[in-house]
Amino acid sequence: MAADLPEATVQNILDQESLKWVFVGGKGGVGKTTCSSILAICLASVRSSVLIISTDPAHNLSDAFQQRFTKSPTLVQGFSNLFAMEVDPTVETDDMAGTDGMDGLFSDLANAIPGIDEAMSFAEMLKLVQTMDYATIVFDTAPTGHTLRLLQFPATLEKGLSKLMSLKSRFGGLMTQMSRMFGMEDEFGEDALLGRLEGLKDVIEQVNRQFKDPDMTTFVCVCIPEFLSLYETERLVQELAKFEIDTHNIIINQVLYDDEDVESKLLRARMRMQQKYLDQFYMLYDDFNITKLPLLPEEVRTG
Repeated sequence: MAADLPEATVQNILDQESLKWVFVGGKGGVGKTTCSSILAICLASVRSSVLIISTDPAHNLSDAFQQRFTKSPTLVQGFSNLFAMEVDPTVETDDMAGTDGMDGLFSDLANAIPGIDEAMSFAEMLKLVQTMDYATIVFDTAPTGHTLRLLQFPATLEKGLSKLMSLKSRFGGLMTQMSRMFGMEDEFGEDALLGRLEGLKDVIEQVNRQFKDPDMTTFVCVCIPEFLSLYETERLVQELAKFEIDTHNIIINQVLYDDEDVESKLLRARMRMQQKYLDQFYMLYDDFNITKLPLLPEEVRTG
């Protein structure tokens, strides 16, 4: 059976030395963390340094490597150049507000613009990552819906900034007076928040330009050979095209390989079903690199 396993085709990612950002995404439960971890390990063998970031609130990265990761990059045990961090995209607004004075402004802003808190925490994380000198950064993203929101963050920040500007122009004087009444320094007022948003917007715009550059960024879609996963992958590929983000790799996970000795009717039926969807994947994505990974008898973990 091992002889039937196909050649993996993610080699194109390892060969593309200009790649800075590699997103790995797909429907929940298809094996994104396993695939992104393996990809990061492979990249670490051909790059000077690699960072893998989990933006999935479930944080399976710690489980996969059997090592505790936090929101700061941590060296993965057994490696000298592979680092991992787990970021919660739904950071509480009070975590993000540096002072009590800005706290109210943050929560008001978060309520006024859906997604602004996520956008700002994502921008803060990108700002941190930008200051570090990793050759390649792999994102183990949350299920598809969250990933697509993540790609909309530049627009969300833009909206937040214009909302704040309009508030400042309408109530600027009043806000300043109230800040002084409550003993808040100017640095804790709306100017500080505005400056912070502006700074984050610059970072996210710069990164967004890189995300849209196929030399620097690619998105790897992970799926399984079933109808819902095929449908979700199609939606993801279309959305990525809309955001102008390159994608040319699909990993089809949990594939059952035909073995002459299989007598189970259930397994035979599953193989026939999978083959139907595998044929559709190859037909729809004939210009993609498609890598098939087998369904294994045990879970994939290090150690």
